[in-house]
Amino acid sequence: MVTRRSLLAAPALLIRGKAAEERPNVLFIASDDLNHSLGCYGHPIVKSPNIDRIASMGVRFDRAYCQFPLCGPSRTSLMSGLRPDSTRILGNQIAIRDTRPDVVTLPQLFRNNGWHSVRVGKMYHMDVPGSVGTNKWDDPPSWDIAISPPGKEQHTQGQGRNLTEGKGRAAWQTIAFTGEGKDQADNTAAELAIETVEKNRNRPFFLGLGFLRPHLPTVAPARFFDLYPLANIQAVRNPPNDRDDIPKASEIAINTRANDMGMNELDRREAIRAYYACISYMDWQVGRVLAALDKANLTRRTIIFFWGDHGWHLGEHHRWHKRSLFEESARAPLIVAAPGRKGAGRGSQSLVEFVDMYPTLAQLAGLKPPPVLEGQSFVPLLDNPGRTWKSAAFTQMADPPNGITGRSVTTGRYRYTRWEGAYPDEELYDHASDPKEYTNLTRDSRQAALLKQLRGTLDAGRKAAQAKV
Repeated sequence: MVTRRSLLAAPALLIRGKAAEERPNVLFIASDDLNHSLGCYGHPIVKSPNIDRIASMGVRFDRAYCQFPLCGPSRTSLMSGLRPDSTRILGNQIAIRDTRPDVVTLPQLFRNNGWHSVRVGKMYHMDVPGSVGTNKWDDPPSWDIAISPPGKEQHTQGQGRNLTEGKGRAAWQTIAFTGEGKDQADNTAAELAIETVEKNRNRPFFLGLGFLRPHLPTVAPARFFDLYPLANIQAVRNPPNDRDDIPKASEIAINTRANDMGMNELDRREAIRAYYACISYMDWQVGRVLAALDKANLTRRTIIFFWGDHGWHLGEHHRWHKRSLFEESARAPLIVAAPGRKGAGRGSQSLVEFVDMYPTLAQLAGLKPPPVLEGQSFVPLLDNPGRTWKSAAFTQMADPPNGITGRSVTTGRYRYTRWEGAYPDEELYDHASDPKEYTNLTRDSRQAALLKQLRGTLDAGRKAAQAKV
């Protein structure tokens, strides 16, 4: 069993090739169920000063897309550099070695080349709150040290309620507690990350730091709820006919998180407030770790990736979940701060995919990745964020119990989605005139040529969409 003592007493590894002091550290930060509700992404009220600081040091990707809007498939894809069709993981509660026993994961690549590889918190799939504190579905070959801190989650003492109680099967619990949360998994994860930094000043490390928030239950110190007076929270206003042209397959796939989960407007505003509070709480933990890097004089020697594993609906199309192929679910935050890159402090509108993280980080560290990777390094965007890049990004969904599969492609301006299986259908949205995707243009005969073109883009796949370097 891995303990804090074993973490701190782990022996130094032999560093091959470059001297240890020449190798960059990696701080690989994940936030669970995080959408673009961040200050650096232009949100008008959410306070995220520490994540904003990472953006000021690096490049903020405004059009980064996950490969599958569900925790297990998304994380497995980005950690393996393989798309869901290749990992064959289309749901949760399955480990990468179950389908790809010989895969070399991203942290494993660093570990194999002399980096001290440490995981604290959630990196691969972990049921929240059910398996918090366990190593289920983790990947032991990825890490020298792996710790899943326990946390009280929905059992935390504080003020709050289940906003959907008596209104549906799914729960949205909010809890505002006193103090700083010493009994929360994210607090312990930050402390262990800080200790890892302090104890590894003289050898390169790959630190996978996985925060649970803002994943449900929305649990945070009361002071973070206080940042967002309920009077300042606005619920999403969907057009009255919004759902008339949404395919049945899309509605079924969202399952119990549709129809506003039975919440009235006040409930919805409270849910949004709690989600924002959890983002600011998670951001505070990020700040604690950044301060440790500064104190150890390692910030200039550390590559920082900050990402959410997929997006999250907060009432758009009356949904409160991921598991959709709408923009709010497929697009997620990605910020990369690599010392010495010319694009620092800028945003990029170029299309990138989460499967691109693996080859990008390998290139930044001077490592040769496995030839089977299915993403493309976007290192050139870190020097020139405005340059032309990929022509399309791809996201897919599956709901095997209901016989549903969906595949979606975005070109930046357009999103085309094809549903297959029990309820075949299509969707087409023009973000230039309809950024919230309220009008499905597949019913418009004037879009026949465009629809044909985008069908071809989806069928041509990733290789045809790659950037020309």
